[in-house]
Amino acid sequence: MYSRRPISWVTCLFLASSLGMLHGQQNGPANPPAESKFMAVLTNAIPPKTETIPLYEGAPIPNSKPTPDQESTGNFGSVTNVTRPTIQVYLPAKAKATGASILVFPGGGYSGVSMTMEGAAMAEFLQDHGIAAFIVKYRLPSDLTMADKSIGPLQDAQQALLLVRKHAKEWNLDPSRVGAMGFSAGGHLVSTLATHFNKAYVNNPDGISLRPDFTILVYPVISMDPRITHFGSRTALLGPNPTDEQVKLFSNELQVTNDTPPALILQAADDHLVDVDNSIAYFEALHHHDVPVDMRIFRKGDHGFFLLARDEWESLIPNWMEGNGWLK
Repeated sequence: MYSRRPISWVTCLFLASSLGMLHGQQNGPANPPAESKFMAVLTNAIPPKTETIPLYEGAPIPNSKPTPDQESTGNFGSVTNVTRPTIQVYLPAKAKATGASILVFPGGGYSGVSMTMEGAAMAEFLQDHGIAAFIVKYRLPSDLTMADKSIGPLQDAQQALLLVRKHAKEWNLDPSRVGAMGFSAGGHLVSTLATHFNKAYVNNPDGISLRPDFTILVYPVISMDPRITHFGSRTALLGPNPTDEQVKLFSNELQVTNDTPPALILQAADDHLVDVDNSIAYFEALHHHDVPVDMRIFRKGDHGFFLLARDEWESLIPNWMEGNGWLK
C-alpha cells in the first residue's frame, strides 16, 4: 500500500544533506546556487514541530474534582480516563498555509479518545493540505472526576475554540475560519459545540465567539433520542436514567437554529454502531433552518470507514472547504 505522503520532510533533509556532501566532494566547500534555492524551498515546505499544550494553559480546570491522573493508552491509540485535557498543535508548512484551521475531536463513545486513526492521521492529512489541525484530548465524563459530567466535554470543546482564536495571530491563522471536526461521539461533541454556543461554560472575559465557523461530522452521534441514539455514548454522558430535559438538551437535531454553522456530514448506510438516522436527522434540521449543509452517505463503509480507502472520504473535506471559501 502506498503512503499518503510519497516523500517525507525527513527524507528531503536526508537527500539535501547527501547532495550537499556530494557537491562538497566534487566542487569544494561552496554550496552551488541550485542547492541554496532548494534548501530555501525546503525550509518553507517543512511544517513546524508538533507540540502538545495543556488545554487550560495552567489555569484551574473547571467543573473538575481533585483526582489522581489515571490516564492510560490502550489498543489502537485509544486513551481512557482523561482528566487533564490537552491540545496537540499541527501547524502547516509556511509554503502551504491557508490560514484555515480545524479542531479535531476523536471518538470513543465518551469512554475513550481515539487519538491515532481519528486524531493524528487526520491532523497530518489536514496539515498536508495547508490547514492547521488541533487534536483535542477532551475529558471523559465521570461522576468521580466532575461535578456535572454532562457538560465536561463541552467545556473542553469551548476552551479549545477560545484557545485557537486567542492564539490565531501567533499561529498565523484567520480567527474567522476556525472549524470543528468530530468522529462518532466526537461528532456529538462537535454538534453540541455548534448548537450550544450562546452559553459560555468556560471563563470567557474577552467575549470571544464560541461558535465554530463550520463543522465536519464523520459517522456522528447526534441524538440522545432512544430510538436512534448510541446508548453507550448516551449512558456515558448522561447516565443510565437521564431526565427528559437532558435528553432533549443533548439531542442536537432539536437545538439547531438559523445561526448554527454550516456542516459537512459523512456516514455509511451500513453503520452497525451509530444509526445513520443520526446524520439524516441533523441534515434535515439544518436544511429546515436554511443552514448550508452537504451530506454524503456511502453505501458501504460501516463505522470507522474501515471498508473505505481513506482518500475516498478524506478528499471530500478540502474540496468542500475550498468550495465554501474557507481555503483562501
